[in-house]
Amino acid sequence: MSTEETSRPETLADAAEELSDTVALDVVARFGFAVLAVVHILIGVVALQIAFGGTGQAEPTGALEQLATGIAGPWTMWAFAIGCAGLALWQFSESTLRARRLPVGKRLAKAISSGSLVVIYGSMALTMARFAIGNEPDSSEFTRDFTRSMMAHPLGISVVLVVGGTVLGIGCYFVVKGLRRSFRPELQHFENSRRGAVIDALGVVGHVAKGAALILVGLLFAVAALTNRPSQSTGLDGSLKALQDHPFGDAVLVAIAVGLICYGIFAVIRARFGRM
Repeated sequence: MSTEETSRPETLADAAEELSDTVALDVVARFGFAVLAVVHILIGVVALQIAFGGTGQAEPTGALEQLATGIAGPWTMWAFAIGCAGLALWQFSESTLRARRLPVGKRLAKAISSGSLVVIYGSMALTMARFAIGNEPDSSEFTRDFTRSMMAHPLGISVVLVVGGTVLGIGCYFVVKGLRRSFRPELQHFENSRRGAVIDALGVVGHVAKGAALILVGLLFAVAALTNRPSQSTGLDGSLKALQDHPFGDAVLVAIAVGLICYGIFAVIRARFGRM
């Protein structure tokens, strides 16, 4: 094989990376971070209401349902869908094109972390598009139906365990990222400043709370599979409400709710000043 043929894939990858490094994608991805901020803040507010005796759905679809109402609701949902799709595309380029020069170990870790976010943000974009066309989904109902349909097949329990393990792993990733402050390189603009200390605290609390919420969701998937009870898999809303059945559950729920709001505020700052 000639040198020219060998270098052709690398040349194509360089060209694709250059195409992905555009102002348009940068702007859309930043808007996607802002969308995430709004969703997390709304989920946190609903969770606080539930902790103090109120009602609501502490999950993405519950938050989006509040935004989808009104004349401008569909347009808002389309804009949010585009932002999340752009963020998913940016994460895809992060996990493939930009990661290809990293050492093998770091490349694999980046592929797993950013690849998981591609799926999450892509799913959110589809959910928002469904809201835009008036087909409002319910996250908890979808999770139960998915678990029930999977467990009706011979290998379904294994599939549900894999899904639960994946969600659990993503949750652990966020907790570790928060505790180790691995998010700092994303916001180099505020390093060694008083504002940086506040943003650091928001990042730690926010990432740990988001990770804890995902760990709860993953555990419910595992419980549903191991006990052969699909109804136990209730998504984020069900997992947070289930905390109230345990000692100090309300306090834990409040802590997670406040943490999700902190994550939302951090995501706003990330949208404006973060590295892209």
